[in-house]
Amino acid sequence: MNYTRLLQLAVEKPKLVYTVVLLMVVMSLAMMPSLTIDTDPENMLSSDAPARVFHNQTKTDFQMRDMIVVGLVSDKSIFTPNSLQVIEQLSTKILQIEGVIEQDLLSLSVVDNITQEVMGQEKNSQGESNGIRFEYLMKQAPTSLEGSLAIQQAVKRLPMLNNTLVSGDDKAIALYVPIKAKDMSYNIAEKIRTISENFPAELVAELDFHITGLPVAEDQFGYEMFVQMGVTAPLAGLAIFVLLWYFFRNFPLIIAPMVVAMATVIIIMGSLIGMGFTVHIMSSMIAIFLMPIAVVDSVHILSEFAEKYKTGDDAGDVVKGVMKHLYTPMLYTSVTSAIGFYSLMLTPIPPVKVFGAFIGTGILLAFALTIIYIPAYISRLKPETLAKLHDAIVRMEKKGRLASILERLGRFSTQKTKLILIGFIALFIVSIEGVSRIEINDNPVNWFKADHEIRIADKVLNKHFAGTYDAWLVFKNNKSKNSAAEENFKNVLKTVNINSDSAKKVHAFINAFKDNLSTTEQDSLFNQNLLVLLDDLTFSASDDEQARLDKLINIADNAFNENKVFLDPELLNWQSDFQQALLKTGLVGKSNGLADIVKTVNRELFSGEDKDFSIPSSSNGVAQTLLQYQSSHRPQDLWHFVTKDYQQSLLWLQMTSGDNQ
Repeated sequence: MNYTRLLQLAVEKPKLVYTVVLLMVVMSLAMMPSLTIDTDPENMLSSDAPARVFHNQTKTDFQMRDMIVVGLVSDKSIFTPNSLQVIEQLSTKILQIEGVIEQDLLSLSVVDNITQEVMGQEKNSQGESNGIRFEYLMKQAPTSLEGSLAIQQAVKRLPMLNNTLVSGDDKAIALYVPIKAKDMSYNIAEKIRTISENFPAELVAELDFHITGLPVAEDQFGYEMFVQMGVTAPLAGLAIFVLLWYFFRNFPLIIAPMVVAMATVIIIMGSLIGMGFTVHIMSSMIAIFLMPIAVVDSVHILSEFAEKYKTGDDAGDVVKGVMKHLYTPMLYTSVTSAIGFYSLMLTPIPPVKVFGAFIGTGILLAFALTIIYIPAYISRLKPETLAKLHDAIVRMEKKGRLASILERLGRFSTQKTKLILIGFIALFIVSIEGVSRIEINDNPVNWFKADHEIRIADKVLNKHFAGTYDAWLVFKNNKSKNSAAEENFKNVLKTVNINSDSAKKVHAFINAFKDNLSTTEQDSLFNQNLLVLLDDLTFSASDDEQARLDKLINIADNAFNENKVFLDPELLNWQSDFQQALLKTGLVGKSNGLADIVKTVNRELFSGEDKDFSIPSSSNGVAQTLLQYQSSHRPQDLWHFVTKDYQQSLLWLQMTSGDNQ
């Protein structure tokens, strides 16, 4: 069916057109309840993007969490009984919030103080104390200033906590609240704000509460963005309606382009939701883009129709003539505009692809609705309404202030052509220089106004602490695998009766390891799982197999321990030096790593003095410090900084700025 016949159908059977449009709108509205909102900027990357895959794998390997930072700031010292009582109560209430990961909360009331366990005043001949004690740093909030100052001194001796949980100037204390999912951060932050507002005034008289952190900044921005879209989209529609009324002064007539605009937005958004796409920050702007685009062709049709229509004319015949004249230029402009947005589908960013695809489709849909619905609507208007439209156009064409300005501007353009061309060339050159100075900065905190609570919290807390912005630097063992040990292991395995239960299970383990080599977390055959299997087999093995299994266990155990590269004192000393080098760059406020844990425990195992704040001289010494650390109240913290096979280690970097340039 060509357009002439379609136009004839629209003019002759307008009710059919109305019915089709109404059905499309109703079907689209029915899909709206399945709306899923996505405020996570991480989803701007495809799920298989290398950076995203590595980031997620790092979170899994080291059990790292997205965290909300809650800060309490005082003009004076924060170490007072009142302030510490607030910290204790706030920590207790935060732990009760759904979505908070209890065991990973970082707060003065749930972390350990590491001290010597001295039974007497004497040390042994090697200078060692009687042991090491892990006790809660602040099991209960102190009731005296002396108790508060004791906690202050304890924090200063713990490098993992100093300037992380307590600021270097002792005027602020922070809580790091780990959350199960980033999209829960806004609701959790709101609950924490409510808790902070309900403290007795006498307790918090000298304290200011602040909440920041990338997860809450991203989620809160997404929430506020959607709220703004919910407000601005209707306002955009209202602004377009007011402008149409100003130009045409005819309510029945301007309803038509508004119907086209609203129908386009509803059908496109309904289709997007119905097809299973989440509504991202990008796609939330589709309505704002489509609303003005959808009425453009309608305005062309109404303007030309009003000019050509004379009292007594048949509206259907006039609108047919108008459409035949405007159809081709409207088609070309719609198609070129749609292609412009469709080109966004070539980007590697999923939300941008969705945005471009549905905006482009919306433009074509608006064109289709315009060339069908508008003629059908106009052909049904009463002669009195059409007469008012003609009068409005005549009134608009009368010479007014705007028309006079345009005439003077036209004369200036034709008389000063050289000046205008020189001006545009100069502007173009200046623009090139401006483009060359573009700086990329995607810090979500900067998306807020300067007086927003998130922006203020970010400024205040990063002034006091080492930094509320996180980065994780991962070190991984790249040494060659134990090929000699594997060969020796297989040679010994050949001496075991191949039909025995032990041989079958070990061979099955090796085959499974080879099959899963590309996806397994274990890079070496000699891992904890193999040692457990061999140990289990010794209980049921025959006397003849027992000796061979002992040899296999010995080979596997030696190779397993050799693979634990992050027990190597030389490597840990290098990592510690690397941390110091990072601080000198001025880009990193602080770094926390495995070496800090080892040094702290080693100090308390010996003299408790700074001279023993160092890495032990042997791998066994390092292993001993970590074994001691695992007897603390938070043994899981160790695995945030090293994997259980000691093949990878993580540095947690704290930075005072999230300006990613």
